[in-house]
Amino acid sequence: MTPVILLAAGKESAEVTDWAARIGWVLGLVLFVALVYWLMREGWKWRGTLQGDLPELHAAPDRPGPARLSMSGRYHGSTTAGQWLDRIVAHGLGTRSRVELTLTDAGLDVVRPGADDFFVPAGALRGARLDKGIAGKVLTEGGLLVVTWSHGERLIDSGFRSDRAAEHHEWVEAINSMSKTITKTEGAR
Repeated sequence: MTPVILLAAGKESAEVTDWAARIGWVLGLVLFVALVYWLMREGWKWRGTLQGDLPELHAAPDRPGPARLSMSGRYHGSTTAGQWLDRIVAHGLGTRSRVELTLTDAGLDVVRPGADDFFVPAGALRGARLDKGIAGKVLTEGGLLVVTWSHGERLIDSGFRSDRAAEHHEWVEAINSMSKTITKTEGAR
């Protein structure tokens, strides 16, 4: 008997992709991501509504005086003082952006391209420190300049990072000495 060689002549390749199932999964994933984004946006708006008692931010005076210090860098947001995860979003304080800071005898001018500028009067400055984090941003130890100021009934911490982090120490000293001088002057009245 001679061996019979059977060839797989009748077999076909299996279909590689089930396009209907793949499109269904992709659409489902897109809808899920859109839902999560929408929920995050609604949460942000709700937080702004809860912080609606925060008064409008001050605008810079026409003549703030000569600059003591100035720096450019990043604004990383504001939180309730002492609570580094309690972000404040009312009046645009939660919007990260580039920043140009100028410290004068009148106060701290915060100019933010693409976001609302604000001004912290010298009498509202409560101090500054170096820290490693504020809501949504964690850096190396001492990598963040945190300025504490009062606005209405609240104490607020605002986080800044200079393009040249070595100048943070100079800012801490200047703001702390300015706030101590103002506190002594107010106490003598």
